[in-house]
Amino acid sequence: MSTPETLLTFPCEFLLKVMGQNHPDFEAQVITIVRNHVPALGEGAVSRRASNQQRYVSLSVQFVAHSRAQLDALYQELHNCPLVLMAL
Repeated sequence: MSTPETLLTFPCEFLLKVMGQNHPDFEAQVITIVRNHVPALGEGAVSRRASNQQRYVSLSVQFVAHSRAQLDALYQELHNCPLVLMAL
């Protein structure tokens, strides 16, 4: 089902990218937030990449998105996390 305010047709495969400083809790906090909105997050759904100087970390999370409301709530919770610098 698609709504006029989005170009996505749900359900759909979605790739979320989240960036933050290389903090010991960053990855665990992001995964916890994602699992709040995507309980069936599969094994191997998260990949991690550190910057050249190891100062920043980028996480890519692949999952099936079921609605615009689900994505909006996920992005809002990520935005509220102090360890997250950016989510795309």
